[in-house]
Amino acid sequence: MVNARTIAETVTDPELPMLTLAELGVLRDVSEASGRVEVTITPTYTGCPALDAMRDDLRTRLTEAGYADVQVRTVLDPPWTTDWISEPGRRKLSAAGISPPGSAPRRTSGPIPLTLGPTRRIDCPRCGSSDTVELSRFGATACKSLRRCDACHEPFEHFKEI
Repeated sequence: MVNARTIAETVTDPELPMLTLAELGVLRDVSEASGRVEVTITPTYTGCPALDAMRDDLRTRLTEAGYADVQVRTVLDPPWTTDWISEPGRRKLSAAGISPPGSAPRRTSGPIPLTLGPTRRIDCPRCGSSDTVELSRFGATACKSLRRCDACHEPFEHFKEI
């Protein structure tokens, strides 16, 4: 039987199917003990609408591989950050026309400052130009914004730094 971690690492994200949950940094741990598999995931944000689909996909793939007792746990602490997206995952986002996130903002204790837009230039994933504008703070999912490149005139999504 194939190792449970190896199987779990192949499950793709329902909203970003070019990425596995492992590349996205959502897959936190996979353990096997006494015939039971426990998978731990951290969603990209607490209200992630794809959470049930992720759990179902993990259970289905592991059950199909011969694991009868599969538990998928969700942990929210520490909270997921875009820094957990792997380098191969960032390359896959760019290849799919989605601008990958930069480094997540560092937070200190106390009030969280309000920022209304990106604090850095966002490069176009198609032509590489930084001459881009935000069209909408929210794209197809809450974790992405919709942008347009003024150099090649193509629209694209940007995965926000969280």
